[in-house]
Amino acid sequence: MRRPTLMRRPTMRRLTLAALAAGLIGAGAASQARAQEIVLPEEHWTFQGIFGTFDRAALRRGFQVYREICSNCHSMNLMHYRNLEEIGFTEDEVKQIAASVQVTDGPNDNGEMFERPGKPSDPFKAPFANPQAARAANNGALPPDLSLMAKARVGGPDYIHAILTGYAEPPAGMKMQAGMNYNKYFAGHQIAMPPPLSDGAVTYADGTKATVDQMARDVATFLMWTAEPNLEERHRIGVKTILFLIVLTGMLYAVKRKVWAEVH
Repeated sequence: MRRPTLMRRPTMRRLTLAALAAGLIGAGAASQARAQEIVLPEEHWTFQGIFGTFDRAALRRGFQVYREICSNCHSMNLMHYRNLEEIGFTEDEVKQIAASVQVTDGPNDNGEMFERPGKPSDPFKAPFANPQAARAANNGALPPDLSLMAKARVGGPDYIHAILTGYAEPPAGMKMQAGMNYNKYFAGHQIAMPPPLSDGAVTYADGTKATVDQMARDVATFLMWTAEPNLEERHRIGVKTILFLIVLTGMLYAVKRKVWAEVH
């Protein structure tokens, strides 16, 4: 009587695993299909390729765009002001940037929280106290944290640049939902975020003309750095590893020729 039971268990397990796999494959295929609905324009970035590096001037400009525009709605909780020294800001500049914001600290000796100027060790100040406050200020939409945005979206910096430059008038006959904006590169083409950039919205210290395209490129570069600050170091290690393997291959081939030279 036990043998049929033992024979049915593996069968049921295989069916369960097959159903689970089918569900995962179906979900993955649906996600991929959604990602493939929109073709993003391919941009050229200085950090692409094995020898790619970040343009420090673009990083500084990108931080300015984030600071003056994006930070009004979007947090960047994984970044600290001291990290800005890695993109060319001096220690004094970082202290000045951090001190320009007021952060909540405490409790003090009286058990009360208090406000103080920011320090380099502080994380970037969030625009809202909590997600509920963020939704209330944005018609129910929650602006995502931008710390890892360049790695969290298919296309990375291409996606960020496309979204920021993709606002346009909706096609004739397209019905827009209340409070939504048409964007050529956003899934569904309706996005709650209004166009954040406009020509001349910031004044670059290096004299670069602040067009929408330029600002989008600069902030996309900055967000790529915040998402992958060790990218340049990985590239350097990769080049060294390839060179080592080339030399090692040559040495091994020479040893092989030496060892087998007299073998016929």
